[in-house]
Amino acid sequence: MAIIQRPAAFAVGILMISAASAQTDPGVRGGAINGQAGATATNPVPLASVTANTPQGVLEFFDDGLDRFQEVDAVAGNGLGPRFNFNSCSGCHSQPTIGGSSPSINPEARVIAAGIVSGATNSIPAFITTNGPTREARFPFFFNANGTPNTSAPNGGVESLFTVSGRADAGNCSLQQPSFTLAAQANNLIFRIPTPLFGTGLVQNIDDSTLLANQAAQVGNGLGIGGNFNRNGNDGTIARFGWKAQNKSLDLFSAEAYNVEMGISNETFPQDRPLPGEEVLGGGLPANCLNLAAKGYPEDITHFAATASSDPFTQNASIPSDVIAFSMFMKFLAPPVASTTTPGGATSISHGSALFNSIGCSVCHTPTIRSTQPSNVTPSLGNAPVAAFSDFEIHHMGTGLNDNVSQGNAGGDQFRTAPLWGVGQRVFFLHDGRTSNLLTAIRAHASSGSEASTVVANFNSLSAASQQDVLNFLRSL
Repeated sequence: MAIIQRPAAFAVGILMISAASAQTDPGVRGGAINGQAGATATNPVPLASVTANTPQGVLEFFDDGLDRFQEVDAVAGNGLGPRFNFNSCSGCHSQPTIGGSSPSINPEARVIAAGIVSGATNSIPAFITTNGPTREARFPFFFNANGTPNTSAPNGGVESLFTVSGRADAGNCSLQQPSFTLAAQANNLIFRIPTPLFGTGLVQNIDDSTLLANQAAQVGNGLGIGGNFNRNGNDGTIARFGWKAQNKSLDLFSAEAYNVEMGISNETFPQDRPLPGEEVLGGGLPANCLNLAAKGYPEDITHFAATASSDPFTQNASIPSDVIAFSMFMKFLAPPVASTTTPGGATSISHGSALFNSIGCSVCHTPTIRSTQPSNVTPSLGNAPVAAFSDFEIHHMGTGLNDNVSQGNAGGDQFRTAPLWGVGQRVFFLHDGRTSNLLTAIRAHASSGSEASTVVANFNSLSAASQQDVLNFLRSL
């Protein structure tokens, strides 16, 4: 039987509170990267059994996935484009180390200067800034002939930021960027930022019954919080990856990102991807923009001939496609480790944790789910607690966060409870990266129709010192 473990509830004010006179976001927590000894900005830590190379050869697969995750793609190499958002996975997933979220310096804002998308048809969209988050853009609705959104024609697909047009390896393919300026003027433009990938192998290995037990335990919470699961359309089981929990597995999550974010076809998504308008309202991509790498489809495949190596496990690790290598890298990434003292000290963090529970945050942000199902991959993935601070359900977040994009059975204002492990070293918050201030992000959870409004009101009723303790606790994660 699955056992759901949470910190004990404490009444507001029962513990000593800090002496702060006003609440402020402490900012990105310093100290060890991801709270892990040995982690660097370019070398994240794998799970303990992977570090121990159990089973033999698994560490090589992690290292191979890490290498490919950082690989810079080109048209003639991996098959970049013809439309794409960036040319490497790690460019967008890099805070505080490879596999994380949007970095403080946005690589998308420098793509033209770096020669990645040279050519007259490309410009940097106004919403991509040097110190802003890496973003993908979507138009919630298709447009009428007069340029207004047609609210009877939902769109919601990713509108790729750049094209390969003008590159030396793009041949005579000539494509225009989407009309982001017009979409912004019509209020028909929304954004998503990268989700962190740490600990996702553990998340994948939670059985449905454990998640359903956690959901049942929250019924009758008295806070107006419901919640449901997004489900895989093929087998009806719980999906859990992406801002709306729209993807079932890391393999699918990886394959979709390779196709959508970098325009690279693969064994799960074997065709070049046009823009939604080109696909639904037009004739797809023009012929001179297809098969630009001149090697057929899909561009990313299983490498049937292993790379020669004196190490048989390194040789074996070279066989999977990039998509599978990415998935293995994500699967084997260790979760973040919280601090017990930073920021604000142990007393403040402990009090903030108690308040987090007592005001209702933990109803959605379940501190720890016990535990994963047995693993047939590597021991650390099996029978392990998942301290992700999420129930992996989708919740109505109200008009303030509604992006009018439906994915699976998640509607426009429904989002997966964002896991909070590692939030202490994140730079940008909410699905669109609209703020880098944690206090602002908390208060944005309250709006008409949001399941979180009562909890936010509880937070707002705390003293400034107690609110600071909650912020310190969150930044300790």
